[in-house]
Amino acid sequence: MANLKEIRNRITSVKSTMQITSAMKMVSAAKLKKAQDAITAMRPYADKLTELLQNLSGSLDSDIGGKYADNRPVNKVLVVAITSNRGLCGAFNSNIIKQSVSLYHGKYGGKQVDFMTIGKKGNDILGKKFTIVSNHSEIYDDLTFENVAEIAENLMQRFTEGEYDRIELVYNKFKNAATQIVMTEQILPIVPVEGDTSGSADYIFEPSKAEIVEQLIPKSLKTQLYKAIRDSFASEHGARMTAMHKATDNAAELRDQLTLTYNKARQASITNEILEIVGGAEALNN
Repeated sequence: MANLKEIRNRITSVKSTMQITSAMKMVSAAKLKKAQDAITAMRPYADKLTELLQNLSGSLDSDIGGKYADNRPVNKVLVVAITSNRGLCGAFNSNIIKQSVSLYHGKYGGKQVDFMTIGKKGNDILGKKFTIVSNHSEIYDDLTFENVAEIAENLMQRFTEGEYDRIELVYNKFKNAATQIVMTEQILPIVPVEGDTSGSADYIFEPSKAEIVEQLIPKSLKTQLYKAIRDSFASEHGARMTAMHKATDNAAELRDQLTLTYNKARQASITNEILEIVGGAEALNN
């Protein structure tokens, strides 16, 4: 009977876990809808603004914002790793950390590479071995363009003052609830469009090219960072919903297996008791 009691306790424990994972799945599904709508709505605007800026970058000079397109020799690199504040979302955070470490040892091996983290998970893990210049986990408490713009302004200042020669973003791009794509995106210096950029001559600048570009570049960089964080935010809920869905299915399967084991053990125990009673009765009759 002790064995039956142990199995019953395990069944109860698995059922409790299944209730928790199922609830987390529903919460993430509800949050995902809002986050997905937000990134889907802003992505065309952000992409078009980035495209416009890249088309103009080839004709920029230092007087009208060329400082953001200054391709200096790369000696110091800042990697902005965008993760989440909470776990239980599968490989969502580990993929970002793995890609960030890969940049450190691979693409920028031998150079000074520092990290800026957005999200507690990235800060906790990367901070054990690498230099973290700042952490902005609080951004998820109030994810607005204005709050993200402050971080972008800090990045622009670090680049223009020569503290870093290149700044890279590493984040999860949202594709659907089950798929997130790890992206490595250079935010500074501005990456010009490869090939023929003559299309930029079609733009008519009013009041002047200088005035427009001076405002366009910072706004585009802020939008680029905001889009990356929004993408990551939607991806987090999609990854967590998928992970909790799988966890719930696994818990249900384990519950069924334990229930079957319990029923077999109980049946065997009852059979043994019947055999003992029958054996005792036959002994008395003899």
